[in-house]
Amino acid sequence: MSPTPAHIQDLGAYVSAAPSSYHAAAEAGRRLAERGFVQLEERDAWQGGTGNYFVIRDGAIVAWVVPPDAEPTTAFHILGAHTDSPSFKLKPKPTTGRFGWLQAGVEVYGGPLLNSWLDRELALAGRLTLQGGSEHLVATGPLLRFPQLAIHLDRAVNEGLALDKQRHMNPVWGLGDPSGADLVGLLAAATGVEPDQVGGFDVVVADTQEPRVFGADGRFFASGRLDNLSSVHAGLTALIETAAARSPGGPIAVLAAFDHEEVGSASRSGASGPLLEDMLRRISLGLGAGEEERLRALASSFCVSADAGHAVHPNYAERHDPVNLPVLNGGPLLKINANQRYTTDAPGAAFWAGLCREAEVPYQEFVSNNAVPCGSTIGPLTATRLGIRTVDVGIPLLSMHSARELCGVDDPGYLAKVTSGFFRGMQ
Repeated sequence: MSPTPAHIQDLGAYVSAAPSSYHAAAEAGRRLAERGFVQLEERDAWQGGTGNYFVIRDGAIVAWVVPPDAEPTTAFHILGAHTDSPSFKLKPKPTTGRFGWLQAGVEVYGGPLLNSWLDRELALAGRLTLQGGSEHLVATGPLLRFPQLAIHLDRAVNEGLALDKQRHMNPVWGLGDPSGADLVGLLAAATGVEPDQVGGFDVVVADTQEPRVFGADGRFFASGRLDNLSSVHAGLTALIETAAARSPGGPIAVLAAFDHEEVGSASRSGASGPLLEDMLRRISLGLGAGEEERLRALASSFCVSADAGHAVHPNYAERHDPVNLPVLNGGPLLKINANQRYTTDAPGAAFWAGLCREAEVPYQEFVSNNAVPCGSTIGPLTATRLGIRTVDVGIPLLSMHSARELCGVDDPGYLAKVTSGFFRGMQ
């Protein structure tokens, strides 16, 4: 087998450390702090000016590098991504069960491929908020399972599996009487706090299987949450490289990793909220920009919305456009949609082509089959809210929204390499 690319090894480590959006933001912040980035608190006064900084807001993180010669009208080059993935979220009063089983009450988060979560060892991960307001990250080991019904009890299951989200998606996590059990208490114990101190929780289900390289010559990479931690990690890697260079004359490099994209982005930490606008405004103020200069900076800025896309599926080729057929390890996708589900337009396409050419990275175009409506990204939201020219890209996947997605070993590194050039101001 060929040597595993170092980028893929590090991506696997990042995904393993990020079972929830809150962990994804915290792990990104930890890596940035190790490399000299300064964490800022939104409630504090900022000194501003040049340097390397980040802010964590709930499950989102915004980090940036201001070059030493930045001016009030210096443009922003923004890589937008998201930290959340389709899953299941604990309901209030989550301890349930019957017939001697302990079960967890969960609500479907986003649009997961339900069948992909069956018969897997699963963890719980997220945050607990105590009565006093302090927050604590929590992550269990293997704890739950959505058990599938045996074929002997449903002989027609292979002719069509129908899963009811309310009746069938209730994972088991133990044996006993639910009246004497406490799932939240178990989470509190794992965090080292008293159960009666827990005032609220945001906890999701996560697959515990480790990421893995496999296939002929080690060309495949399987992992949970590649949509969209592959993009977050690419942006994080590129931003750290940009900070290490600290060269003058470039744009202000920004990584904006939002939460809640899978459920519409309408939150204080989502792309429809004020998070990115707040950060850009405060960066500009720190450089002495007035409103006129701030608007000039935005007019010169560019956003790359990076979110995973679809590779052609060999068993379902009819679901894809018959001409544009992206493959794994063929380079990141340039995502195009006439109805503006993706923001890519002619200037954006030309800009992306130039970035890839200068970085010596291949890229592929993606457009949907007209009979199969596509999803959307944070790209249209960012362009609408800020008026910044935006292009939609992302690595190609199979099994998107599965508990375990599949990409090529080269594509995440390609995306990071192009992003490094983008942050440095190539073109």
